Amino acid sequence: MLVRHLSLTDFRNYETADVALEPGANLFVGSNGQGKTNLVESLGYLSTLGSHRVSSDQALIRASKDSAVIRARLENEGRDLLVEVQINRSGANRAQVNRSAIKPRELPRYISTVLFAPEDLALIRGEPSTRRRFVDALLGAKSPRLLGVFGDYERVLKQRNALLKSARASGLKDAKLSTLELWNERLVELGSEIMAERLAIVDALAPFVRSAYQAVAGSDQEPTLDVVLSILADHPERDDDDPGAQTQATLDRAGIASAFRAALDKVARAERDRGITLVGPHRDDVLFRLNELPAKGYASHGESWSFALALKLACAELLRSDSVSGDPIVILDDVFAELDQRRRGRLADAVKGYQQVLITAAVYDDVPPELTSHTVRISSGTIVETPDAGSDSPPDAGAA
Repeated sequence: MLVRHLSLTDFRNYETADVALEPGANLFVGSNGQGKTNLVESLGYLSTLGSHRVSSDQALIRASKDSAVIRARLENEGRDLLVEVQINRSGANRAQVNRSAIKPRELPRYISTVLFAPEDLALIRGEPSTRRRFVDALLGAKSPRLLGVFGDYERVLKQRNALLKSARASGLKDAKLSTLELWNERLVELGSEIMAERLAIVDALAPFVRSAYQAVAGSDQEPTLDVVLSILADHPERDDDDPGAQTQATLDRAGIASAFRAALDKVARAERDRGITLVGPHRDDVLFRLNELPAKGYASHGESWSFALALKLACAELLRSDSVSGDPIVILDDVFAELDQRRRGRLADAVKGYQQVLITAAVYDDVPPELTSHTVRISSGTIVETPDAGSDSPPDAGAA
């Protein structure tokens, strides 16, 4: 899979932008705050329907504008595709493929990216919600139909929580909460599928993480991954980082559903007292260990950085191994500045075999030479094609 051309209108700091992309490595160079990351963020949005930097679409729309447009011309197995999304400040977003309207949630079927950025250090050191989003994004990239399952689960969870809060506020008795059972069954049905899929994908990802960590860090440390299920927790009503949940990769979907129902029974009174759903995939976590110790709290900064990078490289390898449409597009956003010379070379070796790699950097010399064959300089929201990437000053060229 290749992106041949990217066009933006009123996206972030770009009034308009047009840039041609090549197979292999594409490097965007410019000082901080010029718009390098905005370019790769737009492609990440097409494949995930979200930004790796902000939670709201509103921040993606240029100030004082009503909408932003991302348009990418793709080449996939010899077939040309024009993929477009209009992000609206009010009203629903709109999407097209080859000028035919589609639902925006269908966009990830047409483009697959794996993006690594400094923010991904939160995978190791951050909250469980960050790790859940990471796993679910991988599931959505591998099986886009699951995006609908995630959406359905969130809607059921919202309705169930609303009922629990209403019951708490009005003092309804158990007999008047008969509709809760209906929501319980739907919650179990959807939640069990999500948990089963998470267990399977983490199990499939683990060997790729081990290989990627060795490739990046060059050490014999052993990274491991385990899904932590809230439905198996000793005290699921607790809100701390370690609620006593257990890792269990041997449960099948029927076993998960049975455990889910039992957990709902166990916390029924606590849920009604607090007005919130206390167990389910929205409360799960993924435990990352390095040499059997939790990476969160024990791994050094360098080890955490290598682990986070290994997770993203492993995602790319997993998607590549299971894809009939070619490699995912690998995006490295401001990564090389954080690495020493040895690890820069190791990372270059790890990604140079992909069909297309997009890189952003503030300093050209931070990037290994084998990844600089097609370099574009960015200045104040202007894209400048740069045939001589090593020059101290950009060549004469018009703004896109």
